[in-house]
Amino acid sequence: MTGQRREETIARTGRIGERIMGRLDGRVALVTGGGRGIGRAIALEMARDGATIVVSARTQAQLESVVAEARAIGSDGLAVVADVMEADQARAPVHAAIERYGRLDILVNNAGGSVGTGHDPFAYEDYAFTGTLILNLTSAYWTTTAALPHMREAGYGRVINIGSGYAKRSGGGLAYTTAKHGLIGFTRAIAANAAPYGITVNCLCPGWTNTVLVDWERIGEGRGVSAAEARSASEAESLQNRILEPEELGPMAALLAAPESAGITGQVISVDGGYKV
Repeated sequence: MTGQRREETIARTGRIGERIMGRLDGRVALVTGGGRGIGRAIALEMARDGATIVVSARTQAQLESVVAEARAIGSDGLAVVADVMEADQARAPVHAAIERYGRLDILVNNAGGSVGTGHDPFAYEDYAFTGTLILNLTSAYWTTTAALPHMREAGYGRVINIGSGYAKRSGGGLAYTTAKHGLIGFTRAIAANAAPYGITVNCLCPGWTNTVLVDWERIGEGRGVSAAEARSASEAESLQNRILEPEELGPMAALLAAPESAGITGQVISVDGGYKV
């Protein structure tokens, strides 16, 4: 994030580096894909609200950086290297959180993206479709089902699935759009099953967000335009005519994780600048 963009984001969100309140004090939060981008921003927002964070991803250095920043603002953290494409590894951070801290209160299923390049339904590659489903949907099933028994025993739990603007409409790649639509159904089904045990389950959907996964050069090539034209066209898809920063997802995620959000479950909530309203 550029200095100017960061200052603009702080002006909108009121978020700065230090802890600002303690509504998540005593809670343990696991964020998958927590080494960078939206996952990193959500993990650090929860740390500022007092949560102990567990972050998982494939890159140790990125995870350690997040944990170090969390500790610098007064919260503990644990880095767990794991690949959510494998069932045992996807579940491993859940077990690590419980082993280290004796509890897991909040699960953010943030890991996602696309596998492969064959996303043309007229000339498709099976591994790209099935791999993308695993990365975005099946991995959330693995982590959530590992966490739910512990949340039920505690009588408290917050599961937040990170969707997409394409979770509610078409426009993305076939597999990615399918997986994110499936994540909404998964959210609602688990919410219905978990509600009697004090567990809420919601889906938080970003729109265009400034992360390394958004490659304007590649997007422009796919559209037959320049990177600048691709970005401008994407900005125009939202009411605010801009690309959001990852930090703007943090406050809503922290709210959904907090005790006062007990009445919010089975919902699909967008933080996207008014994407395709």
